[in-house]
Amino acid sequence: MTALLTTSTRGRRRPHLPRAVAPYAFVLPFVAIFVAFSVYPMLFTLRLSFTDWHGSGGAQWVGLGNYTYLLGNEAFWSSLGNSAVLWLLIVPVQMVLALLVAVLLDNARTRMRGFYRIAFLVPFVTPLVAVAQIWVVVFDQDYGAVNGVLNLVGLPDVGWLTTTQWAKPTLALLFLWKTTGFIVIILLSGLQSIEPSVYEAAAIDGASRSRRLWSITVPLVRRTLMFSVVLQTLAVFQMFAEPFVVTDGGPYGSTTTAGLHLYDHITRADLGTGAANSFLLVIVVMALSLVFVRLLRSED
Repeated sequence: MTALLTTSTRGRRRPHLPRAVAPYAFVLPFVAIFVAFSVYPMLFTLRLSFTDWHGSGGAQWVGLGNYTYLLGNEAFWSSLGNSAVLWLLIVPVQMVLALLVAVLLDNARTRMRGFYRIAFLVPFVTPLVAVAQIWVVVFDQDYGAVNGVLNLVGLPDVGWLTTTQWAKPTLALLFLWKTTGFIVIILLSGLQSIEPSVYEAAAIDGASRSRRLWSITVPLVRRTLMFSVVLQTLAVFQMFAEPFVVTDGGPYGSTTTAGLHLYDHITRADLGTGAANSFLLVIVVMALSLVFVRLLRSED
């Protein structure tokens, strides 16, 4: 009887996939989605960058015409320059600030560490458009809270969003407030991988806290810091919603970032030039990322 049941059960089993085919079958859904929604759009955009197309009708092949136009366009270089200035205002300050905050939150003697970690992460998960609208209200020249505080201490109003002198720093402050908590969490993961015995040995040798921070913490989280720099470089050069909502690229184009300049091509239905612009932006960001990776390797 048992033999009959065993034979019957074996007869109902489905045939197994060959071992050589099974791995490919498991990864096939991901590959199909990746090709459909990443590879194909990228190749389509690359082909589109060599054409003159406005969304309807046939695309006219122009070769490198879109690229030569952009490389000779002052507005394109101005947008890259604006993004570079914002990078200088944001990334160095953010790395130093995030590292100091992460060190404080990693200290076991810091009270309410969980609360502070959540508090620093709240701005990052808050919708960006809502934060940008708050920035518009708070930094308004006539009715903003910041100028209200300045008036209380006898200082004049400042055109935070209406002058070329202050528009970029105000956008940089928004970006810092929005994303620094996320970088703090990333750096915390790097700090928690450092063995406490390393700090104990340095303390026994008489190293001060600042010395331990500079000689132990910074070198051991160097890779995490570099990853954060590359991540924020991508974010800064793709910045769109902040200048679009807060300043609309003004005043006088001083906050028209590379991402906002790319959007301008889309609004004019100049899709071929916009595609070329996006690939030039990819090349710039990749070059910067390779420079940072090269600097990291040179220190190993």
